[in-house]
Amino acid sequence: MTATLKVALLGCGTVGGEVARYLDTHADDLAARIGARVELAGIAVRRADLPRPGVPEHLITTDAHELALRPDVDVVIELIGGVDTAGELIRTAFSHGASVVSANKALIAAQGTSLHEAAAAAGADLYYEAAVAGAIPLLRPLCESLAADRITRVFGVVNGTTNFILDKMEVLGACYQEALKEAIQLGYAEADPTADVEGHDAAAKAAILAGIAFTTRVRIEDVHREGITAITSADITAAKALGYSVKFLAVCDRGADDRSVRVRVHPAMIPAGHPLASVRGANNAVLVEADAAGQLMFYGPGAGGAPTSSAVLGDLVAVGRNKLAGVTGFGSANYAGLVLRPMAEVSTRCYVRLEVTDAPDVLASVATVLARHGVPIETSGRSGCSLALVTHQATDGALAAAVAELRGLDHVHEVASLIRIEGTDPAP
Repeated sequence: MTATLKVALLGCGTVGGEVARYLDTHADDLAARIGARVELAGIAVRRADLPRPGVPEHLITTDAHELALRPDVDVVIELIGGVDTAGELIRTAFSHGASVVSANKALIAAQGTSLHEAAAAAGADLYYEAAVAGAIPLLRPLCESLAADRITRVFGVVNGTTNFILDKMEVLGACYQEALKEAIQLGYAEADPTADVEGHDAAAKAAILAGIAFTTRVRIEDVHREGITAITSADITAAKALGYSVKFLAVCDRGADDRSVRVRVHPAMIPAGHPLASVRGANNAVLVEADAAGQLMFYGPGAGGAPTSSAVLGDLVAVGRNKLAGVTGFGSANYAGLVLRPMAEVSTRCYVRLEVTDAPDVLASVATVLARHGVPIETSGRSGCSLALVTHQATDGALAAAVAELRGLDHVHEVASLIRIEGTDPAP
């Protein structure tokens, strides 16, 4: 075996360190899989003085641009995160024909289409399996295995931090702040967890998933986003009583007219017997529904150094094989051009909890307002000054208008909770 594949690694944090160590300790195995020896040409970092056990010190550099520009580099692995700088470095790699493997969901969601165009112009690959759901093989099955099928829905748990928090609230009865504190202590959440708990991370992943599944350009700003910070222990308890579990979901739907798509991330109640209800801890799970294949479930660890590095290295093997064969793999496909519909047109059932006065006609007043906006009540129950409702199917726009009017009623002190309901109804 005389061929050599030179690889530049941009970023050596949790994932990058795992990749660098694997390239060293599993060199023979990778060579056998790719058909060429993998040679690490350099590792770009922000600070060269930090200890990095198992990482070759002589390869460390702080000049990421120079490393990405090296003409002898065949593949650039981008793991620095962010959008603007990472995008510039990837384009630099394409400028001399290098292929790119990335785990950068924010970048792909923001600039994926233009980056694919740059890759195609350079005759290079852009792979990013690790950008969504960590170690779970998901993007390539959507691009390749299901390429001839018509995908109608992709939805699931795509953020391990929020799933860990909601799981702790459900299983142990912890409040949101307690569960978040534990997630930070265990390394499942950053010290500033905003990207996770406010849904930015999941929205980027949903944009990528929807774009691939529906062969339509979907930007992160097209994704309706709500976080989990408003979910309370009372909501978790109410969900249990109704036969539901609360999960933070990414939902990508093809419209019934086959000309539109809706993409959203938000907390939702799902039946306790639903496959997604059993996703525990920091794991991810995604359900894909297609005409011929039916329903497929992809499940596994969605984050962490080792799982994410597994996806990065899998892409490296695929890209390396393409390099040796003189071909490129899948690129961006936006030929369908489906229309992105707003959240107001999404139709769901909903759980609503109101804090009300202790008056006998409160339910009648609330029901009148909801009916006026086309949101009929399916079930209701009252405990003291709390009134809980489950609505029949209605559009989000109608529900928002009804809630706005409810807030103005004399008998309603607060609309305390509003959680959509997804999936099949629980068994009676």
